[in-house]
Amino acid sequence: MSTSSPEAVKKLLENMQTDLRSLSMECKKKFPPVKEAAESGIVKIKTIAARNSDILATLKENSSEVVQPFLMGCGTKEPKITQLCLAAIQRLMSHEVVSEAAAGNIINMLWQLMENGLEELKLLQTVLVLLTTNTVVHDQVLSKAIVLCFRLHFTKDNITNNTAAATVRQVVTVVFERMVAEDERFKDIVEQPPPVQGNTNRRSVSTLRPSAKDAYMLFQDLCQLVNADAPYWLVGMTEMTRTFGLELLESVLNDFPGVFLQHQEFSFLLKERVCPLVIKLFSPNIKFRQGNSSAASPAPVEKPYFPICMRLLRVVSVLIKHFYSLLVTECEIFLSLLVKFLDGEKPQWLRAVAVESVHRLCVQPHLLRSFCLSYDMKQHSTKVFRDIVNALGSFIQSLFIVLNTGNPAATNTSTGGSGAQGAAQGGPGAGGQGGSLTTQAAFEYRGTWIPLMTVSVQGSAKATYLEMLDKVEPPSIPEGYAMSVAFSALLDLVRGITSMIERELAEEEAAVRREANPDQNTQPEPGAHLVWEEMVSACWCGLLAALSLLLDASTDETATESILKAELTVAVLCGRLGLVTPRDAFITAICKASLPPHYALTVLSSNTANLNNKAYSIQGQSVQIISSSSESHQQVVAVGQPLSVQPQGTVVLTAKNIQCMRTLLNLAHCHGAVLGTSWQLVLATLQHLVWILGLKPGFGGALKPGRAVEGPSTVLTTAVMTDLPVISNILSRLFESSQYLADVSLHHLISALCSLSLEAVEMAYGTNKEPSLFAVAKLLETGLVNMDRIEILWRPLTGHLLDVCQHPNARMREWGAEAVTSLIKAGLAYKHNPPLAQNQRLQLLLLNPLKELSNVLHADIRQKQLESVLQILQSQGDSLGPGWPLVLGVIGAIRNDQGESLIRTAFQCLQLVVTDFLPTMPCACLQIVVDVAGSFGLQNQELNISLTSIGLLWNISDYFFQRGEAITQELEREEAALQKQAQEKGEPLNRPFHPAPPFDCLWLCLYAKLGQLCVDPRPAVRKSAGQTMFSTIAAHGTLLQQSTWHIVVWKVLFHLLDCVRKSSTTADKEKIESGGGNILIHHSRDTAEKQWAETWVLTLAGVARIFNTRRYLLQQLGDFFKAWEVLLDHIQSAALSKNSEVSLAALKSFQEILQIATPVKDSAMPTNALAAMGVPPILIDPLSALGPGRPLLRSDSMLERLTSYNGAELQVPSPGEELALEDAALWWSAWNTWYRTGTDSTRPPNGGTGTDRPSFVPSQPFLTALVQIVPALYQHIKTVFSMEDLRRLGVILHGAVSIPISSDASPFILPSYTEAVLTSLQEAVLTALDVLQKAICVGPENLQVMYPAIFEQLLLFVEFSCKPPQYGKMETKHVANAKYNQAEWVALNYVPFAERSLEVVVDLYHKTACHKAVINEKVLQNIIKTLRMPLGLKYGCPSESTWKLAVSSLLKVLSAGLPVARQHASSGMFDTMWPELANAFEDFLFTKSTPPDNVSIQEFQKNEAIDVEVVQLISTEILPFAIFIPKDFVGQIMAMLNKGSIHSQSSSFTEAEVDVRMREEFSKVCFETLLQFSFSNKVSTPQEGYISRMALSVLLKRSQDVLRRYVDDERLSGRCPLPRQQVTEIIFVLKAISTLMDSLKKTQPENVDGTTWAQVIALYPTLVECITCSSSEVSSALKEAMGPFKDFMQPPVSRVQNGES
Repeated sequence: MSTSSPEAVKKLLENMQTDLRSLSMECKKKFPPVKEAAESGIVKIKTIAARNSDILATLKENSSEVVQPFLMGCGTKEPKITQLCLAAIQRLMSHEVVSEAAAGNIINMLWQLMENGLEELKLLQTVLVLLTTNTVVHDQVLSKAIVLCFRLHFTKDNITNNTAAATVRQVVTVVFERMVAEDERFKDIVEQPPPVQGNTNRRSVSTLRPSAKDAYMLFQDLCQLVNADAPYWLVGMTEMTRTFGLELLESVLNDFPGVFLQHQEFSFLLKERVCPLVIKLFSPNIKFRQGNSSAASPAPVEKPYFPICMRLLRVVSVLIKHFYSLLVTECEIFLSLLVKFLDGEKPQWLRAVAVESVHRLCVQPHLLRSFCLSYDMKQHSTKVFRDIVNALGSFIQSLFIVLNTGNPAATNTSTGGSGAQGAAQGGPGAGGQGGSLTTQAAFEYRGTWIPLMTVSVQGSAKATYLEMLDKVEPPSIPEGYAMSVAFSALLDLVRGITSMIERELAEEEAAVRREANPDQNTQPEPGAHLVWEEMVSACWCGLLAALSLLLDASTDETATESILKAELTVAVLCGRLGLVTPRDAFITAICKASLPPHYALTVLSSNTANLNNKAYSIQGQSVQIISSSSESHQQVVAVGQPLSVQPQGTVVLTAKNIQCMRTLLNLAHCHGAVLGTSWQLVLATLQHLVWILGLKPGFGGALKPGRAVEGPSTVLTTAVMTDLPVISNILSRLFESSQYLADVSLHHLISALCSLSLEAVEMAYGTNKEPSLFAVAKLLETGLVNMDRIEILWRPLTGHLLDVCQHPNARMREWGAEAVTSLIKAGLAYKHNPPLAQNQRLQLLLLNPLKELSNVLHADIRQKQLESVLQILQSQGDSLGPGWPLVLGVIGAIRNDQGESLIRTAFQCLQLVVTDFLPTMPCACLQIVVDVAGSFGLQNQELNISLTSIGLLWNISDYFFQRGEAITQELEREEAALQKQAQEKGEPLNRPFHPAPPFDCLWLCLYAKLGQLCVDPRPAVRKSAGQTMFSTIAAHGTLLQQSTWHIVVWKVLFHLLDCVRKSSTTADKEKIESGGGNILIHHSRDTAEKQWAETWVLTLAGVARIFNTRRYLLQQLGDFFKAWEVLLDHIQSAALSKNSEVSLAALKSFQEILQIATPVKDSAMPTNALAAMGVPPILIDPLSALGPGRPLLRSDSMLERLTSYNGAELQVPSPGEELALEDAALWWSAWNTWYRTGTDSTRPPNGGTGTDRPSFVPSQPFLTALVQIVPALYQHIKTVFSMEDLRRLGVILHGAVSIPISSDASPFILPSYTEAVLTSLQEAVLTALDVLQKAICVGPENLQVMYPAIFEQLLLFVEFSCKPPQYGKMETKHVANAKYNQAEWVALNYVPFAERSLEVVVDLYHKTACHKAVINEKVLQNIIKTLRMPLGLKYGCPSESTWKLAVSSLLKVLSAGLPVARQHASSGMFDTMWPELANAFEDFLFTKSTPPDNVSIQEFQKNEAIDVEVVQLISTEILPFAIFIPKDFVGQIMAMLNKGSIHSQSSSFTEAEVDVRMREEFSKVCFETLLQFSFSNKVSTPQEGYISRMALSVLLKRSQDVLRRYVDDERLSGRCPLPRQQVTEIIFVLKAISTLMDSLKKTQPENVDGTTWAQVIALYPTLVECITCSSSEVSSALKEAMGPFKDFMQPPVSRVQNGES
């Protein structure tokens, strides 16, 4: 409820009336005036209440009257009344109904009470209420009230004193608050106060408003009082203390700084009164020196007084904090004083409060900055800021130097914080003395141990001793307090300055960014940079000294962390401001702290380079470092090898080292951008630490804990083991963060790494110690994360790594290569912008180091290079584009001295290229691919690769073929561009096979490569290359242009043939034992000569095949005839070579080129030859087809033959004929080659006895092939083939057939003797003759004269059946008797051949019997003459089949020939034939040779059947035409038949066989034939009849004789049987008689003359006589003979009836 609300007013009135009534009651007796006043007061109040609406205002107006009774009451000095009155007055005050006058009265009344020492606390309360509730009290009244309070402060009563002090403070505050409020009210009215003259009267305050004036007067008097001068305004003061005065001054200055800053009068007070006062009061402190009270001093020095000193420092702090801008000079003095108070000679408490004051400054960076601006940057000014920092530093140092007698535990404390852990592990140095372990944080340096306390929260200066306002005596300062405050101050200073400058830098950068879009325009304050740089320059030395010392002394992890953070922050700040020296200094400090003590690292301290390793000794596990620093109390966490050239002992790392290392990592990771050249320091240190910790680089350059290296192994505690992955991870992240660095910073980093690496490289020379790979690994990591701008660092990076790759130390080298290749792979895989495909320069830049690696001689590097090529191909093969030549160059940079595995890897790459990437690469690179593939073929380390690479060449050719059009277009585009360039430069275009079109050149390069491989020393390679080359030309040659074919033929094919022929003829004949390793070589390949033979074979065959398949294309080249001749020459020389394989193959090739059938020409349309091949005639230019001035024809004036043969005069031929003529010339050339080859190879060896082995005997397959060529060849030359040629051919064929076989080959070629099979040679010979005879058959008339020659040739072969041919003088064994290794040469079994020839003769004769030439040349006679030999030999023939075939052939020939002979009987052509024929029959039917003993009966019967056939021929073909046949011949025949009809058997038959072996059937036929011709139906000539009769009578007479002789012998022999022979004979005769009877029965009776009948009947009695014979066989025969006689037994008929005389 507010004091002005109606209720409150009502209540007030009531209370006042109550108060007055009470007063009246109290004073009724003793003080009547008071009573009256009270009562009139009641009336007054009531009146006011009744009359006025605004009661309070009226009350205030009348307050003097209203208050009067109460004042009178106070005057009574009665406690009870006084208290009542004071309460009432307070109530009035609280309702603000006291006027100024009333207030004055109240104060006066209170003053009296005070002087009387009454109600002191109530007085204070009343004053306070009066001054705080309203502002009516001013000027003198106010000053009186304040003095009243002051006076009460100095009473004897403690409670009163304290209450008064509090009241004074509140009242002072109220005064100034009023002034602030007043300023607030008037702030809108701008008034121009008159300028204050320099030294105006200090009371001239006329310009101030009332409240301000009060404040001014108050403050001025406070100064006076502190200075022990009389006050001007506070009249009535009796006593005052300085401490209280200083406290009041401090609170005003601290609480109302605005007042002093806004009003000049107050500012003036500050300058003129406060500052001199302070300086004056400081003097005892300045002069005082501890321990300086010697008697010699002239005057005793006033001792510093703690309460005043401490309060002065508080005032100074406030002054500096708030009024620095007003009091620049004064502050300089204060600060200098402050710095002096830190001096070691001052009392401890003074130093403590001074350091607390300094701390207060240190948390105000802006203030520090002002110091710097105002002092340090001014020319003739004290460097205050620098001094402050240096003072702090030296203060800290002095603390360590002061001998510390306290705390005996200090000497054997181990590390704070982590000490317990260290001891628990028992690691080296974990408190060697085993002293008590304190866990208190502390600093320890050279035996001085200073504990560390928590003095204030970071960033706030909470003082302890500056707050001890109640202490009079200086307090005792605990140990470590000053250090702790100084430490905090130092950290806060660093933190404040750096954060302030960083913030301003950030604002400035933001402003710069904003200027890009100039909407807001905020200029950074000018010279800001200068201030920052000055601040840093001023403080860095002091900071570094202090921080380094503290870092060295720190035993607490947290403290260490803070120190490191501070060092780090300053280093970074220096970096950002570009202050290189301080930056490097701080970084060096961190680096040194990271490394073991006295570690010799040149980069960090050139002066410690010569420190040797006496700094420590190792005794078992425990490592004590003999060092002046505090390191012996550090926990050792790692023991490792130092990284140095000479092997040394070990070094130890402590937990603090690791902590520092992490700071270093943090620095590099977060602030790499500002490191610049100090990267060198950081990286060198990290490298050494990494080495000591045994971290080794792993994949992608990240470091992993590696295995222990040689020497005493690295010892790591578990504490550090868990840290290692973290450190390794940070290390990696550090280099990852390089991607955020600016280009310049990145270059600094790279060059630092490079120079580090160079050092490592130097160190690794000439030692097998493991090298430090830190730099290389980190170069790799840095490269990998900066791929987006790789161009700017690629050259220095890879240039250095390539040097590393050359290093003799394998591990170093390996990592160099790992780094280079990883970078290249990553570079190619990275998605650059623009992509690599559009940025050829970058791509080539990336690939270039890969190429450079080829110059390294170390195999491991090349291996790595090739493996990465493989990976690049697998991942980026599609996008290499212009990089292909580089990549292919790398793959192809193989040498024979590089070893298999390298070549194998390179080859894998090539295979991948050929299988997957040919379509993606520029066509210009295809030639390189061919070259590279070729070079793999030519390397001699790995045969399989050579062979596979040839396969690749085939794949490549296939690709050319499939993509021909596209490749051609691209190449031609490129060619045009190159041509243009060449013209501009005025040079000729330089490329292999230049005039040929580019696509053809590609093929020619391929052929040239294959050509080189075809003459490789290794047979397998030659073979494979040859096959590939010819297959390629065959499959894809159609793509080549005509002009290119010229190059192919002359430069590729014939060149190759020449080389191969040369190599073959000069090849070594030494036997090769084995093919390397344990491979056995087949005997057909066991000399170089034989291996080259195979190559020759392949090559020749290939070339021939091309000539065959591409003939029509080649014929259009100008010099085809010349090429043909060269080819034939090669074939001939190969065919005559002494290697059977080559010679045979040559013939195969010959065959191949001859199987090109020229299309049959229609004589009316000579151009059809081309049309048949689908070649449009227009292609052939009539003049150029033959080429200039080339002789068209050669040997045997073939043209003459040709034209005469065609019956035409020689004219200029038309184009088509010309081609035909050229064809003819070609074939004739081929025939001559064949003839020369045949003649040379079949000529028998001359001279020498049979024992001399001939140098070379052609093999059967060779001869076969040779002869097989004839038919094909003949087809083309038949038009000019003459008798002479036929004769020559015959000689060769005869020679070929006569050649024996070497005994080793015989089992493979010869049939077993029992099989009647022809060898292929014999078949071929017969085929050749067959072709000839067929050709003659269909050819023109004049060819038929050749028939007899063919017969002659064939008959020669027929004779072989009985008389094998001779080959020179060589001894041959007959194949049947040849044991495998007895005879060198085995003659063939010629029987089947002769027999087949005979069959041919028969067939041919059947066809040609009537030809004039055949008749004229007495062919039939020759045949019969030839056949006489086998016929006569009969069983004596080498083969039984021969005579059988001869007989059947004779029969067939005669069946055709006899009619012709009869026809030409008159001409006498056949006269000489008949005797031959008769002799042939005679020789055969009555042969002199006896059948072998083992002939079976069945065989004998078959043979007899053959004889019967001959007789039947005589009976059908000869005897019926006796009229045309010479008489002598017929006589001879009859005699033969006679002889045959009763044939005496040979005497050797067994009894059982007689009936068979007697040739009964034969005799019977002979007999029948005789009879048949005896009783022929009509006797054509008397001569014939005569023959018949004579024959019959001879026969019958002979029968009679035999029968008679038998009967007689039978009688004589008695019981003895007759010889088997005789019995057989009689049986035969009896059979003959029965036959005769049969014949007579069949014959017409009139054909038999009487004498015959008489002779027949005369036989009967003789037969009857034989009945007595004992032989059953004879009896049965007799029955058969006598039976027919019954037909003649009939009654005689009269002659007349008979009709015959």
